[in-house]
Amino acid sequence: MTNEADKTSISASLTPLPAKVGVEGLEEKWGAAWEEQQTYAFQGSRDRKAVYSIDTPPPTVSGSLHVGHVFSYTHTDVIARFKRMNGFDVFYPMGWDDNGLPTERRVQNYFGVRVDTSLKYDPDFKPPFEGTEGKKIQAKDQVPVSRQNFIELCERLTTEDEKLFEKLWRTLGLSVDWKNTYHTIGEHPRRVAQKAFLRNLQRGQAYQKQAPGLWDVTFQTAVAQAELESREYDGFYHKVAFHLVDDGSPIYIETTRPELLPACVALIAHPDDERYQKFFGKSVYSPLFGVEVPVVAHAAAEMDKGAGIAMCCTFGDMTDVQWWRDLNLPTRSIIQRNGRIVMTTPEWISSAEGGSGEGGSARGGCTKGVALFEQIAGKTTFSARKIIVDALRESGDLDGEPTPTKRMTNFYEKGDKPLEIVTSRQWYLSNGGTDRALNAELIERGKELDFHPDFMRVRYENWVNGLNGDWLISRQRFFGVPFPLWYPINADGSVDYDNPLTPAEDILPIDPTIDVPAGYTDDQRDVPGGFTAEKDIMDTWATSSLTPQIVTKWAEPGEENEALFKATFPMDLRPQGQDIIRTWLFSSVVRAHLENGVLPWAHAGLSGWILDPDHKKMSKSKGNVVVPSEPIEKFGADAVRYWAASARLGTDAAYEIGEMKIGRRLAIKLLNATKFALAIGREDENHQVADHTSVTWNVADVIHPLDRSVMAQLASVVEVATAALNDYDHAKALETIESFFWQFCDDYIELAKNRAYGTADATGKLPTAEETLSARTTLGLGLDAFARLLAPYLPYATEEVYSWMHDGAGSVHRAAWPEAGLYRAAAGEADRGVLLWAGRALASLRKIKSEAKVSMKNPIISATLAVDEKAIALIESASGDIYEAGKVTGTVNWVAADLTADDANADEITITASELGEAPARK
Repeated sequence: MTNEADKTSISASLTPLPAKVGVEGLEEKWGAAWEEQQTYAFQGSRDRKAVYSIDTPPPTVSGSLHVGHVFSYTHTDVIARFKRMNGFDVFYPMGWDDNGLPTERRVQNYFGVRVDTSLKYDPDFKPPFEGTEGKKIQAKDQVPVSRQNFIELCERLTTEDEKLFEKLWRTLGLSVDWKNTYHTIGEHPRRVAQKAFLRNLQRGQAYQKQAPGLWDVTFQTAVAQAELESREYDGFYHKVAFHLVDDGSPIYIETTRPELLPACVALIAHPDDERYQKFFGKSVYSPLFGVEVPVVAHAAAEMDKGAGIAMCCTFGDMTDVQWWRDLNLPTRSIIQRNGRIVMTTPEWISSAEGGSGEGGSARGGCTKGVALFEQIAGKTTFSARKIIVDALRESGDLDGEPTPTKRMTNFYEKGDKPLEIVTSRQWYLSNGGTDRALNAELIERGKELDFHPDFMRVRYENWVNGLNGDWLISRQRFFGVPFPLWYPINADGSVDYDNPLTPAEDILPIDPTIDVPAGYTDDQRDVPGGFTAEKDIMDTWATSSLTPQIVTKWAEPGEENEALFKATFPMDLRPQGQDIIRTWLFSSVVRAHLENGVLPWAHAGLSGWILDPDHKKMSKSKGNVVVPSEPIEKFGADAVRYWAASARLGTDAAYEIGEMKIGRRLAIKLLNATKFALAIGREDENHQVADHTSVTWNVADVIHPLDRSVMAQLASVVEVATAALNDYDHAKALETIESFFWQFCDDYIELAKNRAYGTADATGKLPTAEETLSARTTLGLGLDAFARLLAPYLPYATEEVYSWMHDGAGSVHRAAWPEAGLYRAAAGEADRGVLLWAGRALASLRKIKSEAKVSMKNPIISATLAVDEKAIALIESASGDIYEAGKVTGTVNWVAADLTADDANADEITITASELGEAPARK
């Protein structure tokens, strides 16, 4: 085990060495050992300064992971391992996000079921399918089940999925505390989410209202602003005539949604548009339906778009909502939740008076309007659009034929159809979208947070500044956290939504569709004078936004829970993808600000995206994902982690098999180099090492200039890597460590191995015992350091080599992170350039043989080489090792090269003369 505190030595207990080494089988070997020894378990520290806590992203378990997950989770694990080796008690839980739409879709297709809320719970229900082998079960073929039966199936399938996910994470080598896990639909997370909501409600931060909102007709649920995805959508512009009430003259608008003509409430133009200023304050009749609507001005109208004047319908898009709200326009909704036109003809059409003038709909057009609406009632918007367009042609109100266009349309991020805007009663949570003071506070919270990389901060600020409404947190689904609410039913059977009934916190979590409010009995459910349950569930982000509070046991009773919360919250790190800054990161900041008055964590590490070989974003929807088990099985977990850790935070990275091959080679080289060094002086006649031994690597024993140069360089590497990891730049740290590791193996080991063996050089000269000890000590100190420096990246290979050096001392992942002071003490005043120039000198001597096309065993009798004058003394200080490694039996003359001050070749060595001898005969 290490004892770097005194900065003088490292003691080692060396084990027998395996006959062959390789990365195969290390995952199983060490994964089992880590589990048995609880290597990564949180030790339960109660001093906040001693704890490093991580708000680990809970992956969605409704499906399969892809290498993008491996990418970002590896970044987190590198930091977790680094902090643990720096003495922190790392609080590193894992969660599973198993509620929400993805889970419901998977369960519907896996078991072939759908929810029918009118059905009662069947305790003996058996689903018609147990997996459908990738085939999609159509809705008409799905068996209806009660909500409770459906939830049980969701819980059953997610439990099985979580086992598979955990197995993969364990194989990857995540140093998670597997005794500290949760799932977002579990009892504790539900209690936290419901408790936080009730407190928000009490403070007036949660509220409900009847309002227009975005609606996904496929999933039959409201959608929040943060879940929107703008996509290009094919459509047609229709030039349609409205007619002035005064004289019947036409005003033309251009619309992509003529099916919304029955919902028109105004024509709107920009107040500065001279073409329409004369019409402001006047009215027009809508074509076909003869409804009188005003012509009004609003600054959001775009003069250069289409005709410059638009119809406002309730509701075609969010601009309509803005105009409706700002101008206090009437509500004339015709789109239902199922995306179809309402079945009953609206009263504003049946009571419409008048029509248009010449060439347009006849006066008294309300009769035709009623008949026309009856044709579109209950139709999809697509079918209704065709009927309306045909009617406009017939009436003469369509000017020309529709022209193709592409428009940007809002979609639910998981949906396939454009969103509609439907008026409904929904729950909202204040997030600064309507409260400027709260908005400013949340901007300030963002300034307090350390973003890694820092340029990601602007994405947070842009999102908060661009909010135009509060967070819609209710969803019309089934599997999720229920709102803990009931509503009184008046004697006349109407529901009193303004006075919800709430439970006490100490009985949470509850399901209002099953549980009964205080003072009522179950037979009063859904009857006049009784109560009814809130049937909506919370948005999945409403639970996920509370992961810092969930894992730290916020507001849970008991001294142990209170102590854990104080020791871990606010947390240290939130790692996540850059694409969910607006959802998960922001929503978590909102919840902690409202509930705890602080940031939920001090740092946010934002990973980029994984790109396929064609540099396109990897996603399930594009069908270009790679299952992570494939590269792990092929190259090993360490190799896959190396590829992931080579990418910096905030940058996208391509899926590169070549990088994984490099990582595998690095792991194998660490194994081979360590075995080679530890075997020196210990091999039997069969070149095997079968005995234990103890050694102490003392810094005072490092006396050779080359060895001291290695120690100086190692000290610098430790300093740079440590600073980079403290700054969450894992890629820079890896690059620094890896670069020196290869120099150590390719240059130093080659140069010093003869001296380490204590054997005669090419001229027959033996190294002194002190020189041999210096080389062996340098090898030991160096490889021990590399095992620890690379441990966060290559946990399996480093654990293997560390076990050879420190038998019985425990895991490398609980060892101390290297400290530069130890290696500085060993280096003394040595120049780091000795190793660099010695390596170049050896390469030049070997180049002589390579160019002569002779064996590397051929001796060099004489050579003259030109080099930068400043390097000559450095080379000569290591000449013994250089000449032995280069098989020099004669003399090498180093002469100063003729270099200018800015010569680009100053680091090169030029061969001016050489003479080679014969290679020794084979024995």
